[in-house]
Amino acid sequence: MFTGIIEEIGEIAAISPSGDGWRLTVRAPKAASDAVHGESIAVSGVCLTVVGSTADTFDADVMKQTLDVSALGSVEVGSRVNIEKAMPVGARLGGHIVQGHVDGTGTVLEVRPGEQWRVLRFSLSDDLAPLVVDKGSISVAGTSLTVSAVSPVDAASPWFEVSLIPETLEATILGSLEVGDLVNLETDILARHVERMLAFRSHPEGGSR
Repeated sequence: MFTGIIEEIGEIAAISPSGDGWRLTVRAPKAASDAVHGESIAVSGVCLTVVGSTADTFDADVMKQTLDVSALGSVEVGSRVNIEKAMPVGARLGGHIVQGHVDGTGTVLEVRPGEQWRVLRFSLSDDLAPLVVDKGSISVAGTSLTVSAVSPVDAASPWFEVSLIPETLEATILGSLEVGDLVNLETDILARHVERMLAFRSHPEGGSR
């Protein structure tokens, strides 16, 4: 479990084939300094399991399905990634509940700079659009953010916007995003549960008795 509060910006140091997936070596000194085999680290929002580490890097295997459905499939050596270690029991939940289970990806549609902040607009798939609400929570590249605007429900191409403060721009990779960049998206787990329950209520014959 994660909070979406990014702890450091890491860098992809190496990519090696591993079966039909990849083994990533991520340079992230803060996370790697006390990383242990088997622990979870979120890499730009994707929960990965540590399989090896050095003083400043850790290795993690990424299966083909994850590469196909997340933005990790497009990273290269040198790509920067957001890093967050799993939340310890009893810690404060500074962001929101983030599982590290990516729902899909979004593309940067627009970047609007302001004096103290920057507004980013992202594309949103039709199936995720009902799960994103104005002033609700969303994880973008593993970063816990508050939605500042959403497209109308009848929009042909759904989108949402977030407003980024200077700290977020500096402490995460979101500050370097440009139009066309691909990012991982994870919607609010509560919204996903509500959608599932409503689906069963609409089709009671499909539920167990």
